[in-house]
Amino acid sequence: METLLGKHWHAIDADDVVQYLESDLNTGLDRFVVRRRQSHFGPNLITASKKPSPLIVFFQQFNQALVYILIVAGMVTLFLQEYVEAAFIFGVVFINAIIGFMQESKAVAAIEALAQTMETMTTVIRSGRSARINASELVPGDVVTLQSGDKVPADLRLVDFHALRIDESALTGESEPVSKREDLLAQGLPLADRTNMAYASTLVTFGRATGLVVATGDKTEVGRISRLISMATEVQTPLTRKIAQFSRYLLVVILALAGLTLVVGLVRGEPLFDMFLAAVALAVGAIPEGMPAAITIMLAIGVSRMASRYAIIRKLPAVETLGGTTTICSDKTGTLTQNEMTVQALVTADAAFTLTGSGYTPKGDIRPGSGNEQETQSAALQACLACGVLCNDSHLSHQDGQWQIEGDPTEGALVVAAAKAGINVDELRKRHSREDEMPFDSASQFMATLNTAPEGERRLFIKGATEALLTRCRVALDNRGEEIAIDREAMQQVASELAARGLRVLTLAQSRPLSTGEGIELANRSEELVFLGFQAMMDPPRESSARAVEICRRAGIGVKMITGDHALTAEAIARQINMLDAGTERRDAPDVLTGADIADLNDEDFVQAAETATVFARVTPEQKLRLVEALQEGDHIVAMTGDGVNDAPALRQADIGVAMGRNGTEVAKEASDMVLLDDNFATIVAAVEEGRSVFDNLVKFIVWTLPTNLGEGLVILAAIFAGVTLPILPIQILWINMSTAVLLGLMLAFEPREADIMERPPRDPQRPMLTGEMVFRIFFVGFLMLLGGFGLFEVAELRGLEVERARTIAVNVFIFIEIFYLFNSRSLYHSIFRIGFFTNLWAFAGVAVMIVLQMLYTYLPLANRIFQSAPITLGDWAQILVVAVVVYLLVELEKGLRRWKRARTN
Repeated sequence: METLLGKHWHAIDADDVVQYLESDLNTGLDRFVVRRRQSHFGPNLITASKKPSPLIVFFQQFNQALVYILIVAGMVTLFLQEYVEAAFIFGVVFINAIIGFMQESKAVAAIEALAQTMETMTTVIRSGRSARINASELVPGDVVTLQSGDKVPADLRLVDFHALRIDESALTGESEPVSKREDLLAQGLPLADRTNMAYASTLVTFGRATGLVVATGDKTEVGRISRLISMATEVQTPLTRKIAQFSRYLLVVILALAGLTLVVGLVRGEPLFDMFLAAVALAVGAIPEGMPAAITIMLAIGVSRMASRYAIIRKLPAVETLGGTTTICSDKTGTLTQNEMTVQALVTADAAFTLTGSGYTPKGDIRPGSGNEQETQSAALQACLACGVLCNDSHLSHQDGQWQIEGDPTEGALVVAAAKAGINVDELRKRHSREDEMPFDSASQFMATLNTAPEGERRLFIKGATEALLTRCRVALDNRGEEIAIDREAMQQVASELAARGLRVLTLAQSRPLSTGEGIELANRSEELVFLGFQAMMDPPRESSARAVEICRRAGIGVKMITGDHALTAEAIARQINMLDAGTERRDAPDVLTGADIADLNDEDFVQAAETATVFARVTPEQKLRLVEALQEGDHIVAMTGDGVNDAPALRQADIGVAMGRNGTEVAKEASDMVLLDDNFATIVAAVEEGRSVFDNLVKFIVWTLPTNLGEGLVILAAIFAGVTLPILPIQILWINMSTAVLLGLMLAFEPREADIMERPPRDPQRPMLTGEMVFRIFFVGFLMLLGGFGLFEVAELRGLEVERARTIAVNVFIFIEIFYLFNSRSLYHSIFRIGFFTNLWAFAGVAVMIVLQMLYTYLPLANRIFQSAPITLGDWAQILVVAVVVYLLVELEKGLRRWKRARTN
């Protein structure tokens, strides 16, 4: 039987399905067969993935090249019995690990969330009796009954159903509930078009059905998606890639320089112990120990800022990744749109109306196309709206400050439209009591109700597909309430034009008053219906989507729509929010492609299609995932937004996955890097803005901190080559690096966003983090630190000062150059006075605390013993400040020359 589970069940006759599965529609399976199949197939649950333990996550924090160097340096220092230095080195390593562990995002739990979606109760027929059981106990061949409100517990081949509609949006992206039919279907149909199937985790919105379980657990469509999630590669972010690359380069340079230091010293006849100490000092000096912790904290500050703008970051590097995003692949339903069907147009036999407002909020106007406000009192309009309410099972309610629909979203849209016209829905239904009904059926394509008015008049009210009802209408109601001849050809043209705009068109009609013996069955055969009008609806775009798309476009970020919905609907939404230019299409390549269009493309053509097309409709989860991979192959930094189960694999694969917090499934949230609390596409724009600001500030920090490491390393090298005493010791280097990184460098995280940040194009993913200009500045300031620190140390030695005092002068030179250079680095190109001297008060606070600590370092006896420092005089301080001010002025001169050169070039 195992071989049968891969069959195209939608393409097999229902009787054959029963035979294949060795079941019986009347009695179901007996308990002995169930037991055997449960043993064979296992529980109807998604297999949970194994997460790394907290201990493993903690030890992963040490898996960095720079940390390896620090650990080796600490071990060498310990071997040399320099216990204080060793304690400081290991302390730095441990603190970095703790910070990384605390900020590590939660392990991806998407598969566990998928398992939860299948934990539900269901009704099953076994041994001829109906029973309620846990869905996890289902096996292939079980006979399951469904009714409105049920969650489908497994993949089912539907064999008997009545007016069944299922919301499959979480699985396929289809915005409207799908009407199920008994037709035998072709094998190659996409999942969204398999109308004789019901899939696990989808929701029954109307009707009832009986189905045979054909797949459970991991074999279901939702189980297949869980495998896609586990197979999707969680790619490194641009920041982690660049930091890793930088670390590798730095590792080679540090090891080479440390080895050179050791060899040169030994050749010069220096003691091995001293040369080991010098090599450790150089390694410790060249490693930016505070950088991992500072970057983590700066990203965490960005997380806090984004949270205040309704974007929750689940994975820390995603903050920076957002700033480098080049393409956003957005789902349509619930992301760009409101996921709330809304009537946008209403057409009667002699008038057309536009409805304003969107979503389920009953606020808006009904505006006549002619501009004549008296037409809003049209009898045909009022009758059309009333029909939409009476032939309807949905209810509009206001809960927790939000308007909600109980029932089918399409019927909900009709209720909201009537409420906008001032119709009291509950009162209308009470006055026109329902005697009988004929539920929607996919074969007849309409729903009908029999209602009685207060005066005793009985009428049929019917709504359904245009092709099913328009030909049965002999007359139409005009704006005066009189019956007139209907021009079917003209009305069919109107319906076609509405459909071409991506609107779903419902035709509404009523019967003439019924006689005593006539009932609901007349709805099937009456050719004397009275045409009331069309109501055309769609899931409208969010009001903020068009603005957000425009901002993304100005920022050089491409926006693509990837949806499981129909191409016509997707294209209409795309044009409304200006993703596509109205009425135009590129001649070299289509703007809109369907899953069928791209299914047979080879890899090269697929990558080209992903690059050129803007809208992708009727795509499968595998195709969504493949589109993200194709864009990444084209060197795009891809952000993927979505809210459904079907989005989860692509969310996981994308450089940054963005899930919807309000209407999104738990599966999507757990697979994402960021969750939007307000489900608003425009919030992504705010997040990108914050991401760019974070990256700017990260670059400022790196350009500020690396000259110190370079200068410290050069000072050690200069001392070895000159054969003189080391101007700074390893423990003093650690003090400089750690204290300044936290108290000075970290203050750059609070720099305000620059005004033109969303007018710049995205960063080139292939471009290094540091440009040539920034690299020059790092070396320029590093050499200035070498001259200042080494120069004043040698001057102190020549003055006959003890080595502790000379080293204290050298340490303070580094500290105060960093203080002044901090203000240089608040803007990489502009003067501090142009961006605002006092716009970052945190920088002044950090400088104040740093100066206090440096006074303690210099004059506190305990600090003198730990760091081998000594008090210095006012004259020493004067020399230190002069050097620091000169460095500040030289850097400002270099920035000014670059601005002048850039101005001349432009």
